Amino acid sequence: MSGSEPLLRVEGLEKYYESESDFIDRLLGRQKKVKAVDGVSFEIEAGETLGLVGESGCGKSSIGRSILQLREPTAGSVYFKGEDITAFSDRELRDLRKEMQIIFQNPQSSLNPRLTVNDIIGEALDIHGIEGGVSRDARIKELLDRVGLNASHANRYPHEFSGGQLQRIGIARALAVDPDFIVCDEPVSALDVSVQAQILNLLEDLQDELGIAYLFIAHDLSVVEHIADEIAVMYLGKMAEIGTPEELFAPPQHPYTEALLSAIPEPDPLWEGDRILLEGSVPSPIDPPSGCKFHTRCPRVIPPSDYEFEQAEWRAVMSLRHRAREEDIAVETFDAGESALMGALREELDLPSTLSDPEAEEVVQEALRLVADEEFEHAERVLDETFDTPCSTDEPVLRQTDAGRVACHLFDPAYEAGPTEGAAPDDGTAPGSAASGDD
Repeated sequence: MSGSEPLLRVEGLEKYYESESDFIDRLLGRQKKVKAVDGVSFEIEAGETLGLVGESGCGKSSIGRSILQLREPTAGSVYFKGEDITAFSDRELRDLRKEMQIIFQNPQSSLNPRLTVNDIIGEALDIHGIEGGVSRDARIKELLDRVGLNASHANRYPHEFSGGQLQRIGIARALAVDPDFIVCDEPVSALDVSVQAQILNLLEDLQDELGIAYLFIAHDLSVVEHIADEIAVMYLGKMAEIGTPEELFAPPQHPYTEALLSAIPEPDPLWEGDRILLEGSVPSPIDPPSGCKFHTRCPRVIPPSDYEFEQAEWRAVMSLRHRAREEDIAVETFDAGESALMGALREELDLPSTLSDPEAEEVVQEALRLVADEEFEHAERVLDETFDTPCSTDEPVLRQTDAGRVACHLFDPAYEAGPTEGAAPDDGTAPGSAASGDD
């Protein structure tokens, strides 16, 4: 990347939503916030693509819409061509729409079924006063030809097209105002695999021809591997890792990235990959975990130095602590005496019958007894006070490694657990770097 001002620079972007609360909570001002995007920073150069990947609900689409000011950010700045557009007036934002556009995920719902293709594409030209009369129709036909459709399609309605053709119309609509930057919000996720490849090739050809920059949002790493210059992996509103496709697809990686990579299927029917199955579900963005947001599901959580833990044992103890915190153990479903109940709980939580460390075993037994009595808060406190790990107490920062920037304590020499030695913290000056505090 060049040393000049990037086309787009996002700094400390936050987007919080009001949660659904009962009347008393709202009255007493106790309404919690849904932290969809929680302090994200990155850069995109002119003519380049940043792929944004993560599970559903991690905040990808909220980032795209906040950048375009379709949703007002809670905090942070978005610089486009050196100007902070979060401070723009409505009039300035309207002019900005000619330079920043979006392609939506589902073309069937994003195109007005009552308008012809001519009117759908021409609407943008009319709003911004770009073309009129004969030149307007010529421009629309030119756009249709550019995205691989016939000029005769201009007088048809959306229901007369396939999904791939509808997405081409959506792309033509975005191109109508000659933008420099387009948010592609999962533009191929609703399409068949063969059609996906055609749309991806079209977007790449348009980028080469017109020099457009993309923020390409997807939930599948394999989709963005060939189109992106850099890939950012998100988890629960934070950045977990940023790097080039070559860096991201070669070890070492963030444990969450490893899990995403292991989920990519191979075309070989005899392939038996080492699939990494993450335990549990994504925590609520209303009350996210402390420390590293991924530690409640991470298969490589750093164990406490005072105890001898096998990784599988430690993962099971962490699962017990998290589920006690969430009160996610239905004790009443176990119809058994105390001894049998302890065994049933261990089986439910994948805890071995006896931990290898006797002192740790005593603490776990006490926590299990508290869980059996449904004293979840007390059980969580016992586990928290005994088993300390930086993964649950300290928020990682994006650190520069030999393979991109990773927000994981495994890469931090301070914890003597990193797979890389001498990895320096990212000071925010490197192109595309995220601010300290991104996870």
